[in-house]
Amino acid sequence: MHITPRPLGLYLHIPFCRQKCAYCDFYSLSGQDARMDEYVDALCAHLTEAAPSASGHQIDTIYFGGGTPSLLGPKRLTTLLKTVSKRYHVAKDAEITLEANPESAGDWKALKTLRKAGFNRLSLGMQSASDAELQHIGRVHTMAQVTAAVEAARKARFENLSLDLIYGLPGQSAEQWQENLAAAVSLAPEHLSCYGLKVEPGTPLYARQAEENLPDDEAQADMYLYTVEYLAQNGYAQYEISNFARPGRESRHNLKYWTLQEYAGFGPGAHSDFGGVRYAYEKDLEGYIHGVKHHMPLLSESERIPPLDRDTEWLMLGLRTVQGLDPREFESRFRRRFDCFLPFLSECCRAGYAVEEDGRWHLTPKGFLVSNRIIGGMLDALAEEKRRRAEATARGDFRVHLD
Repeated sequence: MHITPRPLGLYLHIPFCRQKCAYCDFYSLSGQDARMDEYVDALCAHLTEAAPSASGHQIDTIYFGGGTPSLLGPKRLTTLLKTVSKRYHVAKDAEITLEANPESAGDWKALKTLRKAGFNRLSLGMQSASDAELQHIGRVHTMAQVTAAVEAARKARFENLSLDLIYGLPGQSAEQWQENLAAAVSLAPEHLSCYGLKVEPGTPLYARQAEENLPDDEAQADMYLYTVEYLAQNGYAQYEISNFARPGRESRHNLKYWTLQEYAGFGPGAHSDFGGVRYAYEKDLEGYIHGVKHHMPLLSESERIPPLDRDTEWLMLGLRTVQGLDPREFESRFRRRFDCFLPFLSECCRAGYAVEEDGRWHLTPKGFLVSNRIIGGMLDALAEEKRRRAEATARGDFRVHLD
């Protein structure tokens, strides 16, 4: 009997960058280029060591994130991808993404080498079309380099290109954001990720936020709602809170995160959800290299989550997407009724925050703006239903319907 292998995504974290941005709280390091070769060796060894655990899976997405993965250069990146191809069962139509900053992606010949090696999706960190804004947040590229990188990607025959943008930057007006968005659309990418600026503790921007003229929540909300409408008018459908794509160009890898599919991460700071276990590696480049080399423990956290206990994750992640929640899937997957959410969802519907379409519930753009509150309300409804069932069980009432 033929058994279809389960799909699995791989994430490879490349923690090197040229300069830390003022807003960045991801695990990345500048000035560590001398460690690249040894890190690639460690990553290849770790991938090889872990391969047997994925023998029953088919790799359908591979994502090189960072940091700035493109800083490794074509030779190192090709070595990593060849290791994956040799040790894992990679689907012929696998989506293979490389994150890159514009200043390190302007050589079309280098990009062509990467495309021939198997990379077929490029994600460029544009962030803004304004050189003044870019400089203020610590980016080392210019808008001219963004344009050059897009041209290089097209010349290298990359047909799946994504651009990242940030709205709500210090001093940014609605008009400036609209200009940035229009500039990005004029480059005709297949995909756009538009994130509202978050000032994270521990970042340079956090330390100086009192001195910055940061757009308030209402201004950010207006920018967001404009983004959704403008991109829809230009052929980019929203499929997640911050992500928009032309038809069929949604990020297949990122969709795994939002739909509770399996993925395995490699590298310091990388997270995984694989084999029923959520785990992450220490954010320590030297510790990772040393740990792989000497077969020492690398994990910073690990938690086995029974399938029936993933209901909160299912709710929280599903509400991030335009597909939203399917009551039938909830009832089949978690063996409990979806009805407990209907009073709250009906309230959200009346407020314009949620809609029911084709039997599914999803948030509206207005609802996405207050998604944390809505998710909190859904989790409260779930907790109340669990409490009610526990009390019924305690008194010996095992009826399915407890209304």
